[in-house]
Amino acid sequence: MVWKVLLAILIILIIALIVLYFLGRRVQKRQAAASEQMEAMKQTVSMLIIDKKKLPLKSSGLPQMVIDQTPWYLRRSKMPIVKAKVGPRIMVLVADQSVYDVLPIKSEVKVEISGIYITKLKSVRGGTIKQVEKKGWLARLRDRFGTGGEKAQK
Repeated sequence: MVWKVLLAILIILIIALIVLYFLGRRVQKRQAAASEQMEAMKQTVSMLIIDKKKLPLKSSGLPQMVIDQTPWYLRRSKMPIVKAKVGPRIMVLVADQSVYDVLPIKSEVKVEISGIYITKLKSVRGGTIKQVEKKGWLARLRDRFGTGGEKAQK
């Protein structure tokens, strides 16, 4: 009796792994095609960064067409939104997470964009690009509660 239950669970797990494998391959192909298309469309632009925030897609100020094309499971998540002046126009753009962390506010930068997506930071006028060191969750927890590290030794 126990062997039949274990065999049924094993068969279900094998079927689930096979389905996940094929779904993963399909998503990987889509991602490769999208990145190839982004590479073909990229251009270098100089812009003045006005503001940057992490906002839900609905309140970001992006065109309705962009919101409609976004998958349903990403519509409620917060995205790195950048408000910038490109030439005479003020635009709302979406930044890559690694670019968003180092974008300076109220300064002119040269970036690579692909459509409304900022993919790479090239240079900052009048300064250097500073890399932000990300803290791990344990270090943030220690800082928040003041335990461990230098604070506990004092």
